[in-house]
Amino acid sequence: MARFAFVALILAVSTSFAAAETHNPFNGKNLDGWKFKNPPERNYWKVGSAGLKSDNPREIVLKKGGKELVNVKNRGIDAYTEAKYGDCTIEVEVMVPKGSNSGIYVMGEYEVQVFDSYGKTKLGGGDMGAIYGAAPPRVNAIKKPGEWNKYVIEFQAPRFDANGKKTANAKFIKVTLNGKTLHENIEMKGPTPSGVTGKEHAKGPIMLQGDHGPVAYRNFKITSK
Repeated sequence: MARFAFVALILAVSTSFAAAETHNPFNGKNLDGWKFKNPPERNYWKVGSAGLKSDNPREIVLKKGGKELVNVKNRGIDAYTEAKYGDCTIEVEVMVPKGSNSGIYVMGEYEVQVFDSYGKTKLGGGDMGAIYGAAPPRVNAIKKPGEWNKYVIEFQAPRFDANGKKTANAKFIKVTLNGKTLHENIEMKGPTPSGVTGKEHAKGPIMLQGDHGPVAYRNFKITSK
């Protein structure tokens, strides 16, 4: 009997691992697989290698040949994936110019803040690593402007019944920045303003805010559960 139980456990674990699927929404070559908000003439998203201007660290210099997704100007538009996700773990690196502001909207609706908070000791709901409108970060883990920071965001999607009624809120299970824990088990009562639809769904895209300042992203890895 114990032998059968052990085999069943192994099969269950194997099935769990097999169900996990890793996806990279950015191919490092072009903007295929991405959509953009209006107006199209303010779309400043490019592919290349990003660095800061030597005489103005608030601005990005874009060079050819890189594999980074870069919003090169201020007051652009938001970008979001064609692919949609539910429960997932998001890994991504971000480079923030001095004074700049962006955001990672999980499911297109729940924002993890991207903001130049380097050197700040008192953190609020708009600083780097905050879950906007829900919780400030525990610690200030951001690097200097121009350096790359790595987020790992473990997320649980909201639940809905067969009639579309929400039965459980979305939840950030864990959020780390540069290896430091910022959040654990933060429940979202509703979406963050300025998302893709402003509504909650069982699945949604990943949106990157591009209307508040220049920013660069790279090394996406999304593991769906």
